[in-house]
Amino acid sequence: MKSRATALAGAGLLLAVGVGFGIALTARAQQQEHFGYQDTPMLPGGKWHVHDGTRPQPKIIDPGTASTQDTPGKPPSDAIVLFDGKDLSHWKAGNGGPAGWKVENGYMEVAPKSGSIISRDEFSDCQMHVEWCEPTTIRGRDQGRGNSGVIFFGKYEIQVLDSYESKTYPDGQAAAIYGSYPPLVNAMRKQGEWQVYDILFTAPRFDGDKLVKPGYFTVFHNGVAVHNHAELLGDSNHRALPSYTLHTSKGPLLLQDHGNPVRFRNIWYRELKDYDQP
Repeated sequence: MKSRATALAGAGLLLAVGVGFGIALTARAQQQEHFGYQDTPMLPGGKWHVHDGTRPQPKIIDPGTASTQDTPGKPPSDAIVLFDGKDLSHWKAGNGGPAGWKVENGYMEVAPKSGSIISRDEFSDCQMHVEWCEPTTIRGRDQGRGNSGVIFFGKYEIQVLDSYESKTYPDGQAAAIYGSYPPLVNAMRKQGEWQVYDILFTAPRFDGDKLVKPGYFTVFHNGVAVHNHAELLGDSNHRALPSYTLHTSKGPLLLQDHGNPVRFRNIWYRELKDYDQP
C-alpha cells in the first residue's frame, strides 16, 4: 500500500510539474507574440506606430513557380486565372458571343479575322501576368510582324509585336505603351520563344466626368523593367494623341486580333489593395 501511495504521489507531482511547465511555456509564447512597440512615433495618417506590433500581419500565400520555355509556371495562390491552357471560358468575343480563338497544346492562338477577345472578369488595380509567343515564320515588316496587344479596359495598350532584330516606330514596338512611350530597353526573345509580361496597373480615377488621378503602368518584359510607374497620357490611339475618356472604375482585359497568329498562355492577375487590407 505504501509503495502504491508513493507511486501515486510521484505521478501527481510529475503531473503538477508538467502542467506548471506547460503554463509557463504558454505564458512565454504569449509574451513573445507581443511584437514591436507602442511608444514609437506615429506614421503619417495617425493609425500605426513605427514598428507597431498590433498592425495586421500580411496574408500568407504560395508564390507559385516560374515558367520555362516548355512549361508554364504555377500562378500565386491568390491569383485569378484567366487562361490555364484548357478553354476560353473566361473570355468572350467583342459582340458578347463565344471567343473564336484556337485552343491547343496549352495555349490559345489568334484566329485571324475572328476578332479580338475580352475577359469576362473585370478588375481595377492589379498585377497582370501574360505570356505570348510570336510565330516562328513571320512575313512582313514593321507593324506587320506578329502584331497584337494587351489592352487594359480596352483602352490602355501594351504592344505585342515581333521586335527581335526588327525595327518600327519606337512607341509602337513590343512592350511599348502604344502611342505614348517606347520601352526603356528592347528585351525581346527570338521568334518561337515565349515572352513574359508582368504588368502593374493602376487604374485612372474619375469624379463624375472629370479625371482626378491618371493611370500608371510598371512593366517587366522577360524579367526586365521597361516602364517604371509611367503615367498614362490617355487612351492608346493610332496616329492621334492619347486622351482620356470616361469609364467605370473596373474594366476587362482585351487581347487584340491584328490578323497575326500570335499565341498566349498562362494569363492571370492579382488584385492590388491598399496596405493592411485582408
